[in-house]
Amino acid sequence: MRAVVYQKPFSVSVDQVPKPTILHPDDVIVKVTTTCICGSDLHMYEGRTAAKPGIIFGHENMGIVDEVGSGVTLLKKDDRVVMPFNVACGRCTNCEEGRTAFCTIVNPGFGYVAMGPYSGGQAEYVRVPFADFNALVLPPGIEHEEDFALLADIFPTGWHGVQLSGFRPGESIVVFGAGPVGLMAAYSAIIRGASDVFVVDRVPERLEKAKEIGAIPIDFSTSDPVDQIINIRGGKEVDRGVDAVGYQAVSGDGKTEQPNVVLEALIRVVRPTGGLGIPGLYVPSDPGAPDSAAAQGYISFPFGKLFEKGLSLGTGQCNVKAYNRYLRDLIISGRAKPSFVVSHNLKLDSAAEAYEKFDKRIDGYTKVLLHP
Repeated sequence: MRAVVYQKPFSVSVDQVPKPTILHPDDVIVKVTTTCICGSDLHMYEGRTAAKPGIIFGHENMGIVDEVGSGVTLLKKDDRVVMPFNVACGRCTNCEEGRTAFCTIVNPGFGYVAMGPYSGGQAEYVRVPFADFNALVLPPGIEHEEDFALLADIFPTGWHGVQLSGFRPGESIVVFGAGPVGLMAAYSAIIRGASDVFVVDRVPERLEKAKEIGAIPIDFSTSDPVDQIINIRGGKEVDRGVDAVGYQAVSGDGKTEQPNVVLEALIRVVRPTGGLGIPGLYVPSDPGAPDSAAAQGYISFPFGKLFEKGLSLGTGQCNVKAYNRYLRDLIISGRAKPSFVVSHNLKLDSAAEAYEKFDKRIDGYTKVLLHP
């Protein structure tokens, strides 16, 4: 089959690789209909993770069940399914408590790349382990294909960021980063009844998307974003904040990496006893970090001010299964249409060019869906 294979930093190719097979009775093989390029893929693409050349990319996958293992009882051939980006066993303590992003069987080290010996789904087929637990069944057909594809990661992750912040209906919130996850966080806050939603970024197309959904765009390349927000609010801070940027945050020039810049801004802009949700990716080691401390996952930020303001802090990958079936039903009912973030639908063979343009944030590449 064809698959997107990581060659070296800033280089992927579509190669012929062996088609996956059933390795365990709990497996299914899914014929992929849509697979997305995620901002998290760019961390690997840029050589900023432990990803090794030769791996197949792709953790946002949906398709049609093609083969079913003998131990699978809930799924059947030809079911239309979408899978969480974080594979989970469904049986360990964390899974039983709904913390599927921290499955101690599949993902004992909790690392983004080290999520078990599984090939990605930017390919014609993908093997899904623990399939009864991991695969979410969708209505048959092709309706809502773009929307459902976003249930694999970014819609639940955006929702999770808002949840981590402790948000309550009627509160104000700021989201740093207007990439796909940041836009999903803003959209989730709007769906959940936020009074004001601010979105901070510097890319015009992203800020325009934020404005289109009813958020207030803040361009941090023009001046300090915290000052802008507090000025708009007549001197008041916001109730909640979400970091949808992570460890490759940049200063106002858009080029200089400053891993702590978003964390510092959130601590300044959120009111005393407010909350911070941090779904943006931070890693314990970064080969391309701007300094030796950040290379080992150490980031300096004003913890004293965090303590003084009594801020709560929630972090970590999204427990997709805690949200995805409910978000699926919001889509089916017409209450949510997350596909507004999708900029391109491309054939799998266009992956190399799509990665390059998405990484450079050019030609309007904001969210790319690949179709094998």
